[in-house]
Formats: sequence, C-alpha cells, structure tokens
Amino acid sequence: MDFQELIRARYSCRAYEPTLVEREKLEMVLDAGRLAPTADNRQPFRLVVLKTAGREAELRRVYDKAWFVQAPLVIAVVSVPGEAWVRKQDGWNAGDVDAAIVMDHLTLAAADIDLGTCWVCAFDPEATRAVLGLPADAVPVAFTPLGYAADQPREKKRKDLDQLLRRERW
Repeated sequence: MDFQELIRARYSCRAYEPTLVEREKLEMVLDAGRLAPTADNRQPFRLVVLKTAGREAELRRVYDKAWFVQAPLVIAVVSVPGEAWVRKQDGWNAGDVDAAIVMDHLTLAAADIDLGTCWVCAFDPEATRAVLGLPADAVPVAFTPLGYAADQPREKKRKDLDQLLRRERW
C-alpha cells in the first residue's frame, strides 16, 4: 500500500478478533517503532508488549473498556525522560514527543499489514505503573491494542486544511 493510501486506511479500531498475531507481524510492528526518529536519536522509550489472555481484569484497571482487551496483545509506549534530548534554551524535554512518534510508526506499520490498533491515552497512570511495574523514571505515554479488526472503519472527520494551516505567521 502506498503511504497516502495507508494514512487514509488507518483508523481507530474498537473491536478485535481473538485470532493471535503472528510473531513475524508483531516483530515488524515493533521494529517500525524502533526505527522511528527521535530527537538526537536518543531513543528514550521502551515498548511493553502484554498478552491479554488471562489478564483482562488487570488490564481493564489501566483502561476500562471491553474492546481494549479483546485483541490478543496490548502495546505500551513508555518514555524515559532522563534519556531524552533536552532543549538548552528552555529545558523542554522531547521524551513524550519521541514516544508519540514511536506510537505513530507502530500504528501505521500495523495498518500496512492489516492489523488494527487504537491510540489510548485516557488510561489510569497509577494503575498503569502498577500493572507494568514501571520504575519511577519511566512515564507511560500511550497504549494500543494490536490484533485483527472485527469492525469496519468509520468515515474520518477532520477539519479542512484551511482551518489548520497558517503561512508565514500565526
């Protein structure tokens, strides 16, 4: 699929088949995340892959939606701010942006091989820390289920470009 088709085809999947994701496909998706650009190529993130079978109740503490645990896998992208590039002028840390780029690469790679995903940022941070066993210096940024879609994409509603674009100045 060419890139323009891919970005139009990717959608937020909210129903998944129980079919297991093949190891090769999982590795392709994870490698897409590894290859994502990060500020100063620091790669200040970790990917946590969780099998959902038998852990549904625990994972629903993270995000309490039934479809979140329908897929056979859930992937968490976690930032490690202490490893991230920091802008000298104002101390801005690129860790969260780097993690978001990683998630974007994951979701696009998954769509390219017919796997469904859905960005989840509305999770419970404290429950997430407990479920993932995160160290104090790690910050959960986003989750996605990963599996074969059991739903169909809905029409994408996006603002017109002229509402979002500024040229030369705000």
